[in-house]
Amino acid sequence: MNNTPIEKEITNIRQIFENNTTPIYFISATNFNLLGMDEWIKNFTFISHIDCFEGKHPNVFSPKTEIEHEEFQSIEEINNYLLQHPEVIQFIKSRSVNEKIGKAIFLMFDETTEKLAQNIGLEVCMPSAQLRNFLDNKVNTNRVAQKAGVACVPYVLSPVKNYVHLREVSKDLGEHLVVQTPYGDSGHTTFFISTEAEFNTYSEEILAEKECKIMKRINCFGSAIEGCVTSKGTLVAPLMTELVGFKALTPYKGGWCGNELFANAFNADIRAKAQKYTQLFGDQLLKEGYKGYFELDFLIDKDNGEIYLGELNPRFTGVSSLTNHGLFAMNDVPLFLFHLLQWMDVNFDISIIELNQRWNNQSNIDSWSQLVVKHTKKSLEYVTHAPSSGIWEIQRNGRIEFKNADAHRQSVKNDNEAFFLQITQKEGYMYEGADLGILVMRGRLMTDDFELTERAKRWISAIRSHYKTEIIDAEILEESGIGGDFKIL
Repeated sequence: MNNTPIEKEITNIRQIFENNTTPIYFISATNFNLLGMDEWIKNFTFISHIDCFEGKHPNVFSPKTEIEHEEFQSIEEINNYLLQHPEVIQFIKSRSVNEKIGKAIFLMFDETTEKLAQNIGLEVCMPSAQLRNFLDNKVNTNRVAQKAGVACVPYVLSPVKNYVHLREVSKDLGEHLVVQTPYGDSGHTTFFISTEAEFNTYSEEILAEKECKIMKRINCFGSAIEGCVTSKGTLVAPLMTELVGFKALTPYKGGWCGNELFANAFNADIRAKAQKYTQLFGDQLLKEGYKGYFELDFLIDKDNGEIYLGELNPRFTGVSSLTNHGLFAMNDVPLFLFHLLQWMDVNFDISIIELNQRWNNQSNIDSWSQLVVKHTKKSLEYVTHAPSSGIWEIQRNGRIEFKNADAHRQSVKNDNEAFFLQITQKEGYMYEGADLGILVMRGRLMTDDFELTERAKRWISAIRSHYKTEIIDAEILEESGIGGDFKIL
């Protein structure tokens, strides 16, 4: 690095975390979202319900015994379980420094999580659950966007009483509609409606809400971008493509199932507008009382090239691993470190404008993609063998072989290799929508027409072939309660 002011400040930020003495924990179902951050931050540890590395990762702690609990229905319930587990409590308290218990980061949490963390002595380094819950409401997101001056797909916000009423309130939006309920994964809570029969299929969920977001359906492709609201301004990472609804990966028509990060993925106008909108939205979030990490989904209209806000995720997300391991981040520091700085008693002064320019420079963006592989069948299967996390290599015959255990995607050297993160494990269950694992590769996995490449299809088929299962009777599936209508990434 040279001695320009921004280089000096980046060096300073690196040293802050290299010399950190306060224990910091990412507590979640898995360590996927912040994978690798323990190598940037001294005394950073993952506390995970699922140990994706089966005891081989030096900074993952997972309780060995299981205590009694109800069937999990959300990530919040998983985290609340962990915070009440005697092994977790003992582990955290045994690592306190100068009577300081430490700081906690969560993917998802609620007010109960906040109280449990406080009982242990952990400081939650996130905006409050109450504020996040307010902003996570897809209806409120559009209201924030309107205040920020960020364009949204033409929409109305309204309760829906019946199909006739839906048509009345959306008369200016055309025949083909997209209806979203306020909360939940878009794959479960986004409904495409053109006829009364389609409405009737989803009417129970729609009618139960006090207010829905009703949008004009546009011919679009998805994109994702992450940012961080800091005391110095809103820092913005590069825009990446989004994989949505591929039947080979997910059973949900609107379900997210991967991303691509590569230079010139979008033209300069779209990149500039996405960065501007993200900054405007982040600046408005600050006015709403929010600080730290967030992600926006943008919809790009194929017909006119316009870019519209899709939704907000006021948190780390499934794309955070791509963001924080991109070349631009490795050359400077990951976006996540700027999130933590908002909760640390340290001084830093950096030009957000200059850093945004650096991160938007296409020469600083390398090419990576990820696939989130779900179980797509309506079946319950007991897993007798699961592929391990690490580096895999594909052969000419389309089969893949395990090379070595590894936690670094940078260990992938060429297009014939991939990093796999195991989620569903041996002696676990595969049910419709269950996350089996994540494949991370160099290069692209979609064509310019936003279709899966043959390379992607080979890898999906190959990794699925390494799961060995026993199918459980359909009646047991109905009675078991096994499953969960939520994603853990």
